[in-house]
Amino acid sequence: MTHRIGPLAGTFSGLLATAVGMAPVGATHAASSTVGPSASVPLTTGAVNLDFTIAIDKFIFFRIGDGAWPTPGGTTSTVSFVLTPSIPGAPTTPVAGNNTPVNWSGAAPTFSVTPSGNALPVEVRSNAGQVTLRAAATAPLTSGANTIPLSEITIASSDSNLPAPPIPNSGTGTTVNVVGTSFANLVTQRTATWTFSYANLASRTAGTYTGQVTFTASSP
Repeated sequence: MTHRIGPLAGTFSGLLATAVGMAPVGATHAASSTVGPSASVPLTTGAVNLDFTIAIDKFIFFRIGDGAWPTPGGTTSTVSFVLTPSIPGAPTTPVAGNNTPVNWSGAAPTFSVTPSGNALPVEVRSNAGQVTLRAAATAPLTSGANTIPLSEITIASSDSNLPAPPIPNSGTGTTVNVVGTSFANLVTQRTATWTFSYANLASRTAGTYTGQVTFTASSP
């Protein structure tokens, strides 16, 4: 996530997570039986049993950003936000630098948030039953000297059947369920667009804030 206050920039990254299971495997087991003529026993029909075994492995395909099915992308997507101050008292665009005169009423400036790359495609495919998603704070959103809570990064999904999990400030957050598409929720094929936003709930010290979040899909 990029967060600018005055001359400031930062980067928020979501990791691509993928899990692909093995292809189905089939096996057969057969028995044999031989019946021959006998002088005292009449010829009878031989019986043969043939047993079939079919193994279908579970799989989960999960991607955020590039790497549409069936090829995982492997690239970490980046979402950025730039905060631009507006000085009250005059329509003066502030210029970065020292000793720069600006007509200012003395009131606190307001900041407009400009996102970049904040709408990412998301895809989940699975045959493993109920799929859950969760987010974990991999690295805090910090400039080195100051920190912004990661929970101020929010996500809106274009499809309620593929919701985005809340981002925690630290550790692992709560899970959300992806709604299955067929076979009583056993098979899932969902796509959506997740739009990331910065809540900008409090004034922050100028600087470049960077952090990282890992998203994980799992199934029982």
